[in-house]
Amino acid sequence: MTPPETRYAKSGDVRIAYQVVGEGPLDLVFVPGFVSNLDAFWETQYAEFFSRLAAFSRLILFDKRGTGLSDRDVGIATLEERMDDVRAVMDAARSERAALLGVSEGGPMSLLFAATYPQRVQALVLYGSYAHSLHLSTTGEYDQEIERIDRLWGTGGYLLGRYAPDTGSEETARRMAARLERACASPSAVIAIRRMNQEIDARHVLPAIRVPTLVMHRVGDGMVSVEGGRYLAANIPDAKYIELPGNNHNFVLAGEHGMLNRVVGEVEEFLTGSRTGEVEIDRILATVMFTDIVDSTKRAAALGDRMWRALLDRHDEIVRQQLARFRGREVKHTGDGFLATFDGPARAVRCASAIVDTMRPLGLAVRGGLHTGEIELKGGDIGGIAVNIAARVAAMAGPGETLVSSTVRDLVAGSGLRFADRGLHTLRGLPEEVHLYTILGG
Repeated sequence: MTPPETRYAKSGDVRIAYQVVGEGPLDLVFVPGFVSNLDAFWETQYAEFFSRLAAFSRLILFDKRGTGLSDRDVGIATLEERMDDVRAVMDAARSERAALLGVSEGGPMSLLFAATYPQRVQALVLYGSYAHSLHLSTTGEYDQEIERIDRLWGTGGYLLGRYAPDTGSEETARRMAARLERACASPSAVIAIRRMNQEIDARHVLPAIRVPTLVMHRVGDGMVSVEGGRYLAANIPDAKYIELPGNNHNFVLAGEHGMLNRVVGEVEEFLTGSRTGEVEIDRILATVMFTDIVDSTKRAAALGDRMWRALLDRHDEIVRQQLARFRGREVKHTGDGFLATFDGPARAVRCASAIVDTMRPLGLAVRGGLHTGEIELKGGDIGGIAVNIAARVAAMAGPGETLVSSTVRDLVAGSGLRFADRGLHTLRGLPEEVHLYTILGG
């Protein structure tokens, strides 16, 4: 999605980058945690998160001073300076009164702002946040964190390892996180922010909060202990508290669509009284692709564990390169194969063909199967009859072959792709025969 226009608000002598998206009946200021970059966020899963929030609000986004698109070489801001920056952004966006959504370290400033300027705060939502940071409670833990930043910042390993550890080792996610790290702040700025965060203590502010407040926290959050969220809810007058399952501090980076739906739904209901944008199970039309290595067990036994592992790693790397090239979305890695989806059947066919072709020089025979139909989005996974059909089609393919259903063949008419008729087949679990075609090229 194309990022909205970036503008600048002047806070003293510092320019703060901000964006406004959506035309909802209420203003919602998103107060980022840690670091951010407005333009880079729109190239990641944050685009979906922000779009969902903007569906029921006039969403105001900004980068804190010292990070992202805002002035960089201005030192690390105090909570008071950050409050001034939020006021400047709200004034520039012509927002007299707004709800605040404070995430992680954006929470303490949001608390202070709500207590200091209640006339400008309609409501307060805190996610994965705290009043007093205790997650690096000893000098040794703090030193280890600085060493981790020095070693990993810019590689994607820091954000994924600390904020979204359950994402796994998926290469596309790592590259995205690496770019995001570099775009958001330098390593020195990150270390300075970490140092400042250790000194934050807004516990004395909590009894003074007089605006409606929602606190959400994940029970297994490894970055900010759930005790931080429980303390907020227990000490903010009349706060509503929702404890969520899961371990990732940042569900957006982790690609947790189910948790994204849940959080956006809770925010919308708290602020508006309803959840017009939330659905329990989303259904979309997609082309589903299964691939796997033929006779992988025999190859592994012949090569030995070490050589097979190296070959399998190369296979995984090539498949992910082709998925990125043809705009596929990796759903699941199955050990010796992949499950992926595409928003266009022609791209899916070309991707499958490219995977099969690029594996031949490695001595790997890969087969694939594709079908287009309605699928159910279940968090990061998918389901539905279309997935089952694609799996059955793939199982019918021979070594180095990709089969498609007649639905796929019909949808790519005029694309230049060529197929050979493989006839009607009975697929296990399906009541009707399916017409299959093998890909020839195009």
